[in-house]
Amino acid sequence: MAHIIVVGNEKGGAGKSTVSMHVATALSRMGHKVGCLDLDLRQKTMGRYITNRQKYMAENGLDLPTPSYHDLPEVDHATLGPDENVYDHRLSMAVAGLEPESDFILIDCPGSHTRLSQVAHSLADTLITPLNDSFVDFDLLAHVDTDGEDITGPSVYSEMVWNARQLRAQAGLSPIDWIVVRNRMGAQAMVNKEKMERVINKLAKRIGFRTAPGFNERVIFRELFPRGLTLLDLRDLGVKGLNISNVAARQELRELIRALNLPNVTPNF
Repeated sequence: MAHIIVVGNEKGGAGKSTVSMHVATALSRMGHKVGCLDLDLRQKTMGRYITNRQKYMAENGLDLPTPSYHDLPEVDHATLGPDENVYDHRLSMAVAGLEPESDFILIDCPGSHTRLSQVAHSLADTLITPLNDSFVDFDLLAHVDTDGEDITGPSVYSEMVWNARQLRAQAGLSPIDWIVVRNRMGAQAMVNKEKMERVINKLAKRIGFRTAPGFNERVIFRELFPRGLTLLDLRDLGVKGLNISNVAARQELRELIRALNLPNVTPNF
């Protein structure tokens, strides 16, 4: 069966689609077959990213390793029972359609709580939660005291992941490997960064997730989106002498892929 990777966080602006695209493309470059779903049915940033990539390749005669993207299939409401949810059927049909031809299925979730996102989390073999390195974003995982040192209780997103874990356990499925990816970490050892480090480590032990370094804030990510490109494509395009920021970003991606510890995956880029 395909290994399902879910990229989820109920807050916008954390870098979910950037992480999704780079992870999916990295896996494609390593020879794996990757199918992608975007559950943000309104904005579809991940879907737009891959569409931009396909258009850019067609216009420039390129053939870059690319994950396949699929919209959720439509479902005839007349075929549903009285207690059946149309979104459950659309997601299950999409996953079932991708499994025979995919090594990995990557699902990019919206930055809000939706039925689709809730169901997707229960399907996750690996859950990646990008998180900006700030207490504003951390509040999605847990509440802390006024000093930002002690955890006072779990927050809404952690509770949803807990419910997803319970559903998987009831179905006899393997536990979710949950990785919180810290994006936009400051380069300097500031007080806020040190507090975040301590409180995330406390929470990781309490509710059971791993942490991994993500991407720092870099202009390159915003520049690549219109063409659907990733950091790994630059050399194929004849870009030589990458600047130090781009080299560092590439190393961040390599470390992230290594930290995810996905089955049969060894970073070779």
